[in-house]
Amino acid sequence: MAFSRALLLSTVRPSLSLATPSALRPSILAAALAVAMHAAPVWAVEPFVLKDIRVEGLQRADAGTIFGALPFRIGDTYSDEKGAAALRALFATGLFKDVRLDVDNDVVVVIVEERPIISSVTFVGLKEFDKDALTKSLKDVGIGEGQPFDRALADRAEQELKRQYLTRSLYGAEVVTTITPVERNRVNVTFTVSEGEVAKISDIRITGNKVFSESTLLGQFELTTGGWLTWYTKTDRYSRTKLNADLETLRAYYLNRGYLEFTVDSTQVAISPDKQNISITINVTEGQPYTVTAVRLEGEYLGKEDDFKALVAIKPGEAYRAETVAETTRRFTEMYGAFGYAFARVEPRTEIDRATGRVEVVLVGEPSRRVYVRRVNVAGNTRTRDEVVRREFRQFESSWYDGRRIKLSRDRVDRLGYFSEVTIDTAEVPGAQDQVDITAQVVEKPTGNLQLGAGFSSAEKVSLTFGIRQDNIFGSGNYLGFEVNTSRYNRNIVVSTVDPYFTVDGISRAIDVFYRTARPINSQGEDYKLVTQGGAIRFGVPFSEFDTVFFGAGWERTQIEAGVSIPNSYFLYREAFGDTTDSLPLTLGWQRDGRDSALVPTSGLYQRLNAEWSVALDTRYLRTNYQIQQWIPLSKKYTLGLNAEAGWGKGFGGRPYPIFKNFYGGGLGSVRGFDQSSLGPIDVTGAYIGGNRKLNLNAEFYVPVPGSGNDRTLRLFGYLDAGNVWGEDEKLSLGDLRAAAGIGLSWVSPVGPLKISYGQPVRKFAQDRIQKLQFQIGTAF
Repeated sequence: MAFSRALLLSTVRPSLSLATPSALRPSILAAALAVAMHAAPVWAVEPFVLKDIRVEGLQRADAGTIFGALPFRIGDTYSDEKGAAALRALFATGLFKDVRLDVDNDVVVVIVEERPIISSVTFVGLKEFDKDALTKSLKDVGIGEGQPFDRALADRAEQELKRQYLTRSLYGAEVVTTITPVERNRVNVTFTVSEGEVAKISDIRITGNKVFSESTLLGQFELTTGGWLTWYTKTDRYSRTKLNADLETLRAYYLNRGYLEFTVDSTQVAISPDKQNISITINVTEGQPYTVTAVRLEGEYLGKEDDFKALVAIKPGEAYRAETVAETTRRFTEMYGAFGYAFARVEPRTEIDRATGRVEVVLVGEPSRRVYVRRVNVAGNTRTRDEVVRREFRQFESSWYDGRRIKLSRDRVDRLGYFSEVTIDTAEVPGAQDQVDITAQVVEKPTGNLQLGAGFSSAEKVSLTFGIRQDNIFGSGNYLGFEVNTSRYNRNIVVSTVDPYFTVDGISRAIDVFYRTARPINSQGEDYKLVTQGGAIRFGVPFSEFDTVFFGAGWERTQIEAGVSIPNSYFLYREAFGDTTDSLPLTLGWQRDGRDSALVPTSGLYQRLNAEWSVALDTRYLRTNYQIQQWIPLSKKYTLGLNAEAGWGKGFGGRPYPIFKNFYGGGLGSVRGFDQSSLGPIDVTGAYIGGNRKLNLNAEFYVPVPGSGNDRTLRLFGYLDAGNVWGEDEKLSLGDLRAAAGIGLSWVSPVGPLKISYGQPVRKFAQDRIQKLQFQIGTAF
């Protein structure tokens, strides 16, 4: 009887080789079970009570794993159904490549053959991807050191690796998986990669266009053919996602010029036999241009049709423009939202007359229902505290939904600069049709900033500045900065901290502690320096959503340290007031920032006004500074930046204006092409001593770097600077202005905005010092 039982089970034992894909196991097992069912009348095992269970073939796996998977225990009644269930359970663990059950005198013997354990996973020929990242990702899906080997998983990993190479235009990449058995039933898994060369776009053609030239249309694309800079931009690498984005840009280009029926008929992407060159052909139908004859409103507009009509950006008599239609629908939706209608819909409908080329735009408004906000949530902030985001919100919980306040809240959170992306999601509350939840979804970004600057001149040779700051230290929203200047003539150490919410009402507090030494540039070798130490505290009061007024007070001690020689003006001031001067300056300032971006501005206006008034101790003076910047987008690619800055200082109370508070001009942040701080009055000893008045005028014209597409983080610019500094006894005359012109490169580098400029003075005087090559990191002008 024991023999017949064993023979029965042998007919249903599955045996899988190492190369058998796991996906085939269920079918093999099903076939084996089918054989068992047909053989059951002859070889079926009669149910019996188990006296014992034995396990054979274990090497590394724990016996408890097997006993835990079995559907029977000692003392249970064993049957064919339980035996089949045991086979399925043991194979499902993934630890075994073969499992058998034998019955011997009411004892079930479980005979297993363990899967090999992966001893190592290595990559050969890998260059495009990081090995450590790939090793970790493979381990997450079951291919890793110490895990049971599964050929099917290894095959899938090989296919996924190939697919990743395709996303990087490496169409000739080949991946071969090698399994090498080693001692103690282990295997080494090796992925040998032949990456080949990157397939590059050799040709992009547009057919069917008649109104606009092919070069004009291709100028809208991010994808390009090979150029001298595509090694950096990688815009000559084919990507289906990027091509789709370019096709949408092409549609928008036509729709914004009246071609309402423009279509992309087909797109063909061909790759050369050697998989190195890609050719793209786009077939389009332009259709005819349409002119808007009228704009009509239909639907429910809350009895405020006149208010909605005032928001219409579509102008009858002009060509149909999709962007103005979209802008109008956006304004309508925001207007509905301002009244609490969070789910309002505005559908633009066009009624075209092909015979006359005219179109009437119908805006159908449906406000839906009014709702209020139940809860405001914050998500995605892995480092920044919730309160830092919440305190910027102008939409409050348990109040009516207000689309304008929500947009303002999103903009305020975005302007913090702590997040690379800020989105607002609105979700209905289940079971309550008049309530919604608002979620601010943010994506954290590094908020540390490293600032470096350098200049080359015959006077200072190489001057370096270094600064490090953290805009969101410990996720609190507070600022902490440390600046060091190692210039030969100007050295300083400054520590600053800012709490933007010193009070719950949004009043900010800033504290500065500084120690500066300065040796003004001269031509006669004077040996002296200015040592200034002190601190200041100031507060910022938001008077509106865009305007902030600053006020504060500080203490400064300035010491004029004389060496072998000293400029006459400093000597006279030192003789009259001593070598150490204490000041108690009060500060007042105002700022408004309307730029679209602080790093790569293309539009908007920025203004700031600062005043410093010393009212006590050894000095009495007023020092003011005003700056205004205007950024003008001339087109999608070209931007004009204008900057003007003026400073003025005056002594009061019978005291002269302190010479150590003078303005300086020339060099970075002033008039490029001239040596740093070399403009303005010159002492009788030949030293550059600055002045109490200054004027800077700057213009920069930005263009894309050829071959970089529309990448705004890397741009060329031409500049024209003019300015000067005047002393207290000098007449302010525009005829004294120095001017320089030049070219440069602007790049938003990983350590901050970098500018390299080379300039040539176009208006200079005999005593001026020239510095043609300059670069800086971390500043705008």
